[in-house]
Amino acid sequence: MPVCWLNGSFCAERDASVSIFDRGLLFGDGVYEVAAVLNGRLLDADRHLVRLARSLAAIAIPHTQSAATWLDVMQQLATQNGIDEGLVYLQVTRGVAERDFPFPVNATPTMFAYARAKSLRADANASGVRLLSVPDMRWTRCDIKSTSMLAQVLAKQSARAGGAFEAMMHVDGLVTEGGSSNLWIVNDGVVQTRPLANDILAGITRDVVLELAHASGVPVRERAFTVAQAKAAGECFMSSATSFILPVTAIDDDTMRGGEPGPVTQRLRAAYIARADRLTR
Repeated sequence: MPVCWLNGSFCAERDASVSIFDRGLLFGDGVYEVAAVLNGRLLDADRHLVRLARSLAAIAIPHTQSAATWLDVMQQLATQNGIDEGLVYLQVTRGVAERDFPFPVNATPTMFAYARAKSLRADANASGVRLLSVPDMRWTRCDIKSTSMLAQVLAKQSARAGGAFEAMMHVDGLVTEGGSSNLWIVNDGVVQTRPLANDILAGITRDVVLELAHASGVPVRERAFTVAQAKAAGECFMSSATSFILPVTAIDDDTMRGGEPGPVTQRLRAAYIARADRLTR
C-alpha cells in the first residue's frame, strides 16, 4: 500500500484526507514542489526547498517545516515506497478556514507529500517530442510555484488533444515557457532561453542546464524568442525536474531536423544524467 505524509505523520494513501474547507481546495491557495528520485535518492531537493521557501514567503504562508525535516520526509517517502526512479511531490496550503477571500487569522498550513515511480533515464520521449503553441493565459506572478494552475491545465489539455507532448505558451508570439517546463533553442551552437522575471518560473533544472552549459563551454544567451524563431532554430529542447532534458523535434505542424534530436541537446541531456547519477550514487 503506497505511503504518503500528511501534517507530520506517515500514513497509507487511502487513509489520507483533507478538509473540504482547505484553502488549497477552495482557492488554489498554496504552493508545491516536485523533486526527482534517482538511484533511490533525492536529486536537487535542497534547491527545490529553497524555491519552496521563496514561494511561501511570496504569498505569506508561514514556513513551519525546516528544510532538514522536509528532506527527511521526502527521502523516507522514496524509500518506504520503493522508488528507485521517480518523483516526490510536496504541497503546502494556507490551511482550513471558512470560505472568505482574505487570509484567515491563525490558520494552520496543510502540508502533504507523496512519491511515485517514473522512468527518468530511459524516458520513452528522449527521442523527441512535439510541442503545440498556445496563448499564455496565466497571471503576472508565474515565478511563484502556485497550485492555481487552471491555465496550465487548459494549455496542456490543448496539447494532449492536439497530439502533442507539451504546450509552448506564448504572449503575442513571444514564448514564455512550457505548460510545466522551461523551453530552449539552439542556433550555431549557442543555447538560448528566456531570462528570469515574474512571467516564468525559475526552473531548478533550468539552473542546472545553465551550469552544465557553462562548464562544458556551450555559449548561453538569456533572451526571449518567438514561436517562429523556435520553429526555425537549429535545435529546440525542454527541461523539467521529472523529464530532465527532452529534445523537441516538432512544433505545431513543423518538423525540426527531420525529426531527429540535435547534438547540443543530446550532449546536455547526457551531461545532466551523468551529473544526476554522480550526485545520487
